[in-house]
Amino acid sequence: MPLPTIIVPGYLESAIAYRQLEQSLLQLGLPTVTVPLRRRDWLPTIGRPVTPIVQQLDRTVKQMLHKHNAAQVNLIGHSAGGWVSRIYLGEQPYSGRGQVTSLCWKAHPLVASLITLGTPHISQERWTRANLDFVTDNYPGAFYKNVRYVCVAGKTIFGQRRPGSWLAYNSYQQTCGQGNTWGDGITPIAAAHLEGAENLVLAGVQHSPRSPGIWYGSSEPLKSWVQYLV
Repeated sequence: MPLPTIIVPGYLESAIAYRQLEQSLLQLGLPTVTVPLRRRDWLPTIGRPVTPIVQQLDRTVKQMLHKHNAAQVNLIGHSAGGWVSRIYLGEQPYSGRGQVTSLCWKAHPLVASLITLGTPHISQERWTRANLDFVTDNYPGAFYKNVRYVCVAGKTIFGQRRPGSWLAYNSYQQTCGQGNTWGDGITPIAAAHLEGAENLVLAGVQHSPRSPGIWYGSSEPLKSWVQYLV
C-alpha cells in the first residue's frame, strides 16, 4: 500500500490550485490530500513566522496517518511549502519576533520523502529571509538521513534586464543574489537544490499551477518525480 501523500501549497496560495495535481496522484493509486489552506491563511505570516501554516500541516499529517493506519507520509512542498515542510521536520524550537512561545514539531520520523517543487531554499528577500535563515542554519542540506529529499528545479526562463524576463531577473536576484541565471521564472535553479538531496532539473516548467503552460505538477513533468512517492 503506497504511503499517504500531502501537498503543501506555496506562499499565498490556496489548496484549490493543487486540485489537478491531487487528482493525478489519486488516479495513480496514491492517496493524496492538500493542506486545506486559503490565501488569507497566509496573510498573518507575511514578514512573520509561518507557525499557523505548520500547525495546519501537522493536523493534516495526523489525519492522514490515522485515516490510512500508516506510520509515515510523503510530503510534496511547492515553493514556500518546501521550506515550511523543513521547519515541520525539525527539532529546534521555532518562533519569531513578537512570539512568546516557541513550537517544535519533530516530525522527521513521520516523513519518508520530501519532494520540493520550485522551492527557494535560500533567500535575500526581506519578507522570507528570517524563516529561510532559520532553516538553513538549523537544518542545512538534506539534513535528516531518515528522510529522502528530492528537489525539483525548472530551467525555463533566463533572467535578463529586458522585456519578458524582468520578473524572472528580479526574482532570481532577490533569491540568490544573481539575476542573470536560469530558473522557473520565480525560483532560480541555484536556490531550488539542496546539498545531499536528489536534485532534478526539468526544462520548460513554469513555477506555479496558475502559470500559463505547464508547471511541475502537469502530466509530463510529473512523470519525472512521481517515482519517489512509490
